[in-house]
Amino acid sequence: MTLIKTSILTAISTIIRVVTRFIINKLISVYIGPSGLAIIGQLINFNSVVMPFASGAINQGVVKYTAEYKEDFEKKSKLFSTAIIITLTSSVITGIIISVFSSYFSEVILKSSDYSSVFIVFGFTIIFFALNTLLMAILNGQKEIKKFILVNIISSFFSLIFTSGLIVLLGLVGALYALVVNQSVIFFITLTFVVKSSWFKLGYFKQGMDKKCLKLLLKYSAMAIVSALTTPIALIVIRNYIGESLSWDAAGYWEGIWQISAMYLMVVTTSLSVYYLPRLSEIHDKNELKREIISGYKIILPIVSIMALTIYSLKEYIILIAFTESFTPMLELFKWQLIGDIFKIAAWLLAYLMLAKAMTRLFIYTEIIFTTSFVVLSIVFVKNFGLVGVTYGFCLNYVLYLITMIIVFRKRFA
Repeated sequence: MTLIKTSILTAISTIIRVVTRFIINKLISVYIGPSGLAIIGQLINFNSVVMPFASGAINQGVVKYTAEYKEDFEKKSKLFSTAIIITLTSSVITGIIISVFSSYFSEVILKSSDYSSVFIVFGFTIIFFALNTLLMAILNGQKEIKKFILVNIISSFFSLIFTSGLIVLLGLVGALYALVVNQSVIFFITLTFVVKSSWFKLGYFKQGMDKKCLKLLLKYSAMAIVSALTTPIALIVIRNYIGESLSWDAAGYWEGIWQISAMYLMVVTTSLSVYYLPRLSEIHDKNELKREIISGYKIILPIVSIMALTIYSLKEYIILIAFTESFTPMLELFKWQLIGDIFKIAAWLLAYLMLAKAMTRLFIYTEIIFTTSFVVLSIVFVKNFGLVGVTYGFCLNYVLYLITMIIVFRKRFA
């Protein structure tokens, strides 16, 4: 399947997800408000930190090697068996830790011990969450794009109904419960699709642990764990700084613009994860690799630029539709956030090569350096310019990241 076809299919899925998230954000705005959105953002980032540990941080590796071993059933069975053992072990250990330290996590992440039950529920259901991410990685690697997207669409509709109901009934607590339970329920839907696939054999998952596969997957574990300990934690640190130095409403405004960026960029980022990683993984010729990268720039960057310009032009209406009038202070955040988004995607088109080619050390170094610089730049600019400074820091950080990725690409693949 080509990048264009994949982008069209993922666009349909993403539009549905964006609409459902818009509705959910609207409900959060009405029933909870800006400070509640900031708290939800904290839990979202905590989930992002925890999930790679619960899944063994191997899902990117599963996508790569499933695509690479597509016709080699022996290697693929060893891969799947090793992956499921890692996932089960990791999720059980992580779930126990979350449950035992639920009060601590509630106090540190959500600023109140009142939400400890949310973390207990998360601890007990995280095994299904982790298994769902593994099955989705396998579908992605098998290039079962239609099934992959269909599961995402079903997940979006379920999330809308489930989350909306809990928000209306329980307010902030309901939103938090929905956030930690949603994907665990979706596991059973994903399992049905995987089992009914023509390539599926139960024997693939009964081969035990393979040392060679373990070693290969651990390379991706290192990269995924670094991502888990950098970007989400950086967002928590920045949000805490804004909340404590400005106000938690201000933190909510920043969370709002971050959510808008995440929603419209899903069209692109989903295409990259669904098409790009398997495609770049299977290419070994440098010239073909260059053509694929250039093709990505020709298709993706104009799309992102048009979407960013459209969102900037309609920013007042977007705030009223997605949030409420109380979020109008967000208006000053749009310009540099959207410009930064363009540089971010331009950099990511090259950065995906580090994942596809298992460039572990370089990936880890750049993740740590540029996540740290994002935090530092954001704090410095917020101190000097107020809330809008966080978008200055975001944009400048990705300009520097893009320059670095261009240098890396020229040295490694030119």
